[in-house]
Amino acid sequence: MFDRISSSKTNGRGPELKEEYELAADGTFKRYQVKGSSTFGAPVDESFVREGDVGKWKSTSDAGEKALAGTALYTPLGGTPAAYSVAVAALAKRSDGKLPLIPGGTLTQQKVATAEVVAGDDKRTVALLSLTGIGFTPTFVWVTTDPEPRLFAYIYPGFLQVIEDGWQANADALEERQKQAENDVLVAMNQRLEHPLPGTTVIRNARVFDSEKAVLGAASDVVVRDGLIVSVGPAGSAATVRADHAVEANGRVLLPGLYDMHTHVGRWDGGLHLASGVTSVRDMGNDNETLQQLIADERAGTLLAPRVIPTGYIEGKSEHSSHGGFLVANLAEAKKAIDWYADHGYRQIKIYNSFPKTILRDTAAYAHERGLRVSGHVPAFMRAQDVMDQGYDEIQHINQVMLNFFVTPETDTRTLQRFYLVADKTDGLDFDSKPVQDFIAELARKQIVIDPTLATFEFLHQREGQLSPIVADVAEHLPPDVQRERRAAEMDIPDDATGARYKRSFDKLVEFVGRMYRAGVPIVAGTDELPGFTLQRELELYVQAGMTTVQVLQVATWNGAKYSGTLEDSGSIAPGKRADLVLVDGDPTRDIADIRKVALVIKDGKAYYPSEIDEALGIKPFAEPVKVQSLGD
Repeated sequence: MFDRISSSKTNGRGPELKEEYELAADGTFKRYQVKGSSTFGAPVDESFVREGDVGKWKSTSDAGEKALAGTALYTPLGGTPAAYSVAVAALAKRSDGKLPLIPGGTLTQQKVATAEVVAGDDKRTVALLSLTGIGFTPTFVWVTTDPEPRLFAYIYPGFLQVIEDGWQANADALEERQKQAENDVLVAMNQRLEHPLPGTTVIRNARVFDSEKAVLGAASDVVVRDGLIVSVGPAGSAATVRADHAVEANGRVLLPGLYDMHTHVGRWDGGLHLASGVTSVRDMGNDNETLQQLIADERAGTLLAPRVIPTGYIEGKSEHSSHGGFLVANLAEAKKAIDWYADHGYRQIKIYNSFPKTILRDTAAYAHERGLRVSGHVPAFMRAQDVMDQGYDEIQHINQVMLNFFVTPETDTRTLQRFYLVADKTDGLDFDSKPVQDFIAELARKQIVIDPTLATFEFLHQREGQLSPIVADVAEHLPPDVQRERRAAEMDIPDDATGARYKRSFDKLVEFVGRMYRAGVPIVAGTDELPGFTLQRELELYVQAGMTTVQVLQVATWNGAKYSGTLEDSGSIAPGKRADLVLVDGDPTRDIADIRKVALVIKDGKAYYPSEIDEALGIKPFAEPVKVQSLGD
């Protein structure tokens, strides 16, 4: 019998769990239970029991039973990293190297690295395993075999280190070794999935989307050379061009590469981004060293990834602090952080929840002096109106905007109140009232950019057992374990009346974005959630907010380039700009859902077939590939 209590809070949120389990002779769960609360406060109550040849499970979002022919491991929805320890021990007993999973799937492992660790006079050799069969990408865990295989450390580079007590001094070295090992796997993956396009490529008979004017043009030929657009002309105009490669678009829509303007990019995110036509992402907060290495690898062409545009993350010091970037306590430290970001080529900073409000105005002014835009959450005990007055150029998240009407001077928005207040009160807010109308008018007058991340906030009304709207329309394309995970709710919604009110509040958040856009407030399309799929859902919500499909595509391309400071070389299909191009097997200017039907992506002089990437990640493809033809000599 094992009994574990886990509590991990950062940025005012985090799960609190009590986990108990009993193991069978084969090392798998005979009985398992976890109770507590999720990151955003939803109740966690999950159990599993094996009775003979039948496994039965129940959680707040699903329940079922399965006949078992032999060894099989239940995969918890809401557990702790301790489950990985059980998994590697059970997998070590399997002669075939495969461990069947409950409710479904198969877990396999591969040793990708080893390391020596030391604690006093004690020395060990630990191994880094790559576990596949859960989620889109491998999970990496450090294990020890003393006295039997078990979890030694779980590290998410740049964000999380969990290591056996007494061995903490080894965590940083293990993280560096893990980064190197993961990078080796990713380089090999990129080499399998990229298709270099040396010389000149002609894309024939494509309907080019003019992102500046938000119109779809007539059939055109686009000539690309060495990663840049050389010319755009009427169909047939490139007939005499001596080309090395050709793409027969056959009337398909050609878009500039899409922008996701709110990510916290990880090394494994690139496949999901590129398969969705996202060729540029704006990172809104990360471990600085980790992000710098990721950017360098992307620029070197060794990493399967979109272009990364970094934003400098600055947080205040408090018990609620989120980690990453720089933590500051005074203006001198804030200026030092800004100097570092400016000197490293950043174009923008992001201020976070615990930032000291007394130094906000001077911090924003100094950032502007250094040529950086200023954006962020609204610091605790302030309102959106305050940060707009004190120098913000942009506000992240629709909840940070709406809290302007709900907070009091005593409201601590570093807690879950920043979600529950919006879910509870937006339904009753009169958007036609003078305070709301004046606020929207000032946003427009000052051209304050809003990064609403609407799709991410659909968790406000998702009930247990319901598929997340982010994946609801594409669930049959996703691995079964991902579908199951996406049925788990995040919010504590105690009854149907509360759930209905939260849903009405979310619908009004969507409406508010439409009102801001029509008033002239600049909108950018970002996610802060599952790469690729979330941006597609975000764009659908903008249509629901009242934007036309071409306006939405303009937001996802031209606006992304304009407000990330990259419009000089990206954001539209024009001579001299980067050939970041997306060929769609459908017409998203008529039906925004067609944005999922990406048949070809070109970035940095390389072609990517989303169908190949999807299959590598366990996803059923959304469109047949349009292959690049080699014309030879």
